[in-house]
Amino acid sequence: MSSEDKSGRVREAVLAAVRGLVLAVTVLPFGIVFLVLVPLSLAFIPLGVGLVTTPAVLTGVRALADVRRRLAGEWCGVRIGAAYRPIPRGTNPWTRTFTMLGDPQTWRDVRWLPVDVTAGFVTALVPAVLLLYPVEGLTLPFGLWQPYTHGGGTYWYAFVPVTGEASAIGAGVLALVLLGIALRYTPALLTAHFRLTRAVLDDGKGELAERVRVLTETRRDAVDTSAAELRRIERDLHDGAQARLVAMGMDLGTIEMLVERDPAQAKRLLAQARRNSADALEELRDLVRGIHPPVLAERGLGDAVRALALRLPLPAEVTVELSGRADAPVESAAYFAVSEVLTNAAKHSGADRVWVDVHHADGRLRITVTDNGRGGAAIGAGSGLAGVERRLGTFDGVLAVSSPAGGPTLVTMEIPCALS
Repeated sequence: MSSEDKSGRVREAVLAAVRGLVLAVTVLPFGIVFLVLVPLSLAFIPLGVGLVTTPAVLTGVRALADVRRRLAGEWCGVRIGAAYRPIPRGTNPWTRTFTMLGDPQTWRDVRWLPVDVTAGFVTALVPAVLLLYPVEGLTLPFGLWQPYTHGGGTYWYAFVPVTGEASAIGAGVLALVLLGIALRYTPALLTAHFRLTRAVLDDGKGELAERVRVLTETRRDAVDTSAAELRRIERDLHDGAQARLVAMGMDLGTIEMLVERDPAQAKRLLAQARRNSADALEELRDLVRGIHPPVLAERGLGDAVRALALRLPLPAEVTVELSGRADAPVESAAYFAVSEVLTNAAKHSGADRVWVDVHHADGRLRITVTDNGRGGAAIGAGSGLAGVERRLGTFDGVLAVSSPAGGPTLVTMEIPCALS
């Protein structure tokens, strides 16, 4: 083993021991406090006081568990899942209390507290003890044992009785062996502490439950979006092309009666009917383009985004790096998401230039739209970006917005997909 490997192992062992010691020092006070507060707060619920204190106490327990989850991932790479039920904002104390009490994850947190102050405390302390105990043994050959044996007693180091210098040296050799063991296994012992925490806090179904919840929400959003789209199409047909076709039919009926009596008026009505037919055809084309643009079906997402950029009232630069095509529903979702973001930029940002980048990497379609406008864009209820987020969520996609005051605004969209 090289000197760098040895020094690296020593650093890891010392760091694990220090971290374990810090955990052990914090486990007992916080754990004991919450072990007392939780049953006390629950006991006061019938009196009404517990309706106020219980959410606060359980939130503290949740925060303590979240800190342990975070440290488990950062220090030892142990991932501990959590699936808390969302609590609606503005709920009254009664609803908030019993929503938290009805959450299985809350009760896993509560059951974790007694485990943490007992087995958790021991497993956190063991790495530090295992590393510090050999240090005591290494000091014995230098006379540390002598004050303890002046009255004829025996100083025990592990199973070695130290009564003289020879036995002290033997204890020092044992300490070296223990030190080697400590340097090798101290990080693993700290990992064992976090695995114990995971065994209590994570039932293995948290990620699945969260996945089900997200899918349920995205399915509901997809149904709502589809219904809204159908209503829009129906409204556009009724108010646009259908009205023009009805007017054209009435004009043709009038022309049929006037063609012999007043040819000039019949010609004027024919010209009007022709204009109505052209307008109706144009509106039908716009409607079809809004459902699924022909350029998207024929030439793919890259050219469809370029066509969107050409119709913008401000200069736009489009960069596309795609080695193939995604599935049609994914392309459609990405196209309309980009269309909404570009429309927002043109209407509200005050920008004079837009940049669009479309590429695929690591199994994800990634699209960024940047403008040099005034900034301040945010995902909120009723905003166009909220609709974009719902549209992408149907495909497990995500939307991120960076828009500080004064700009620029950077909108990033990602959808997991494969290209063919």
